[in-house]
Amino acid sequence: MRNTGYVRRSAVRPSPIFLGILAITALGGIFTAIQSPFPVTEFDGQPAITALEHQPLGTFGIVLLILGGWAASLTLHEFGHAFVAFRGGDREVALKGYLNMDIRRYTDPVMSLVLPLLILAIGGIPLPGGAVWINRGALHSRSVSAWVSLAGPLSNLAIGVVLIVGITMIPMPIGLAIGLSYLALVQIIAFVLNILPIPGLDGYGALEPYLPPEAREFGMKARPWAPLVLFALIIAVPGVGNAFFEFTYTVFDAIGGNGQLGQLGFAAFQFWR
Repeated sequence: MRNTGYVRRSAVRPSPIFLGILAITALGGIFTAIQSPFPVTEFDGQPAITALEHQPLGTFGIVLLILGGWAASLTLHEFGHAFVAFRGGDREVALKGYLNMDIRRYTDPVMSLVLPLLILAIGGIPLPGGAVWINRGALHSRSVSAWVSLAGPLSNLAIGVVLIVGITMIPMPIGLAIGLSYLALVQIIAFVLNILPIPGLDGYGALEPYLPPEAREFGMKARPWAPLVLFALIIAVPGVGNAFFEFTYTVFDAIGGNGQLGQLGFAAFQFWR
């Protein structure tokens, strides 16, 4: 009973590392509230960006806000997988420390750090790419296994929706609205990417329990390289990239996102260009 109580408490108790990530994210938000990443003037009584000239404090704030926000969403993405697995029968996730919201427990050197940072540097798209190892055989049913996979991308969607609602409902400085809009857009990008039925991504993981053995075997072989091919196509092939981002912006707009603010946030974050 003592161990069960500990597990249940740990599932809702953020680690100091996660709280530190949230503090960095909040600090970035404060900086963008103090100074917009771009000059602002009044136009018809409303703040408007006058030029795409980076201002130091606001730009630094955008960088902290996006990097910290991405790290926090990565943590919640992987925690979502682990928590649903725990509730669905896999008690090993607790012993592995997955329920403590400690990003160090989720990181895989390539998928969690190298690949997301590489794509961030090239195209400004930080991707959730951590790894939790689930004992699928311990789960109660195939539907539970599917929901374990879906929990990650749905957490990105939920974060994006919460940010968009906050931007819409709460009056805030334009610099903060720009940063939060881009962070929300990043969450929708991560959701759309991860929900695709490609081996190695969560969308395929949700379908995998229902596939015949031959298809699952092929998916297992394709899992290490299929996401890399997809990312390369999105970045290098204009038709694929355009179709992907058009669909992403359709989802972003459908849930109330402001595409113009999101684009300004992207421009602010890509300050070296």
